[in-house]
Amino acid sequence: MTGPMAHSRARANPADGKPPVRRAAGVVGVVFLIVGVLGFVPGVTDPIGDLRLAGHHSGATLLGAFQVSVLHNLVHLAFGVAGLVMARTVTRARTYLVGGGAIYLVLWLYGLAVDADSGANVLPLNAADNWLHLGLGVIMIALGALTGRRR
Repeated sequence: MTGPMAHSRARANPADGKPPVRRAAGVVGVVFLIVGVLGFVPGVTDPIGDLRLAGHHSGATLLGAFQVSVLHNLVHLAFGVAGLVMARTVTRARTYLVGGGAIYLVLWLYGLAVDADSGANVLPLNAADNWLHLGLGVIMIALGALTGRRR
């Protein structure tokens, strides 16, 4: 095809021209939204009847590994919305990734320190959650630091 339509698309890609740190924050936000929704889906979260509002008594697990509660799922949803909102500017996207990563590292430390069978385990957290939180913290901080660098 030649002429003025040769390089046009039917619909613009929303990521075109967006700084990498904004794209990264947006993707992380979408992933958190998906995880938050999946935490309420029977079959993905089982046994769904054991899903509790909060606390270590919630017996439901996401993907058979990650102990979840309604509060835990709502935190994922809120974190996802925050990611999408903060992805609108470079500064806020970087803050979301680095700050959110730091929050997840603190949550990892909390998960290591808290007695999993005590009332202090309000989210609830298990060993799989702890490993995931460590990974999320490191990845988010790395994304914020590496994609948010000024050129």
